[in-house]
Amino acid sequence: MGFRVADRWFEFRRIDDDITLIWEPHVVPLIRCNIWHIRGRDRDLLIDTGLGMASLKEAARDLFAKALTAIATHVHYDHVGGFHEFEDRIIHRVEAAKAASGNAASLYGAGKDDGLLQSIRAAGYDVPPQLFTAVPSDGYDPRAYRVLPAPATRVVDEGDVIDIGDRRFEILHLPGHSPGSIGLWEAKTGILFSGDAVYDGPLLDALPGSDIPTYVTTMKRLRDLAVTVVHAGHDPSFGRDRLHDLCDAYLAERA
Repeated sequence: MGFRVADRWFEFRRIDDDITLIWEPHVVPLIRCNIWHIRGRDRDLLIDTGLGMASLKEAARDLFAKALTAIATHVHYDHVGGFHEFEDRIIHRVEAAKAASGNAASLYGAGKDDGLLQSIRAAGYDVPPQLFTAVPSDGYDPRAYRVLPAPATRVVDEGDVIDIGDRRFEILHLPGHSPGSIGLWEAKTGILFSGDAVYDGPLLDALPGSDIPTYVTTMKRLRDLAVTVVHAGHDPSFGRDRLHDLCDAYLAERA
C-alpha cells in the first residue's frame, strides 16, 4: 500500500524568546507529542523527541545550533523515538533501562493489544487502523518502525536540577501515567513542563506500567503547585485555573 509523502514532517511555533514548540502534524493526536525546545545561556534543552519517524536533529538543525541536552519526560515511544539522535540524554532512573534497550512499537491501532485498545478508546481517543496520515519519505515502511536504544548519559531523581545557565529546572517525579514520569519545574516563573503527567486531553492511566492510586497522589501534588503556565506533553498549554479543573476532574473520577 502506498502512503502520501509529507512535504515536511515537523512544524515549529515560537512561544516566546526562549521556548519553541515542535510537533509532528502527520500523526494522530494519540501519539502526537509536544516537543519543547528551550534556549539557555550556556546550552539549550530539548524536552521529549517525538516518534523518530524522521530525523528531528536534521529538521531543526538551525534551531539546535547550540550545545543541546535532550530530556525524556517518560519512556513511551511517542516521546523517545528520536532520543537516540542526541548525545546528551537525561531520563528518570526508573525508566533508564527501558530507554537503553529500545523496543518494538506499532504505528497501527490494529496492532495494539485488545485490552489496551479498549482502554484508550474508553478514555476518549479515536484509534484508527493506522496512526499516521502521511510518511516522511518515499519508500518509508511504517511496519518496520521501532524505537532505537538510547542509553542515558545522566539519570535523574526527584529534586535534581537541570541548569542551562540562566534557567534552572527542578525535576519533579510525577508517576502514575508511567513509573518514571517527570515534570520540569521553574519556580521563578511558575512554568511547568509536565510531560504526560497532566495535559488538556483524555488522561491515560490504564497503560502497562500505569498506576491509578499513584496517579491520584501526583494529581493532588500538581493541584498545589504555584503554576502560571503548563506546557504539557500533548495538546495546548494552559494556566493554573485549567490545571485545577483537570486535577479536580481526575480526582473526582478516581480518588
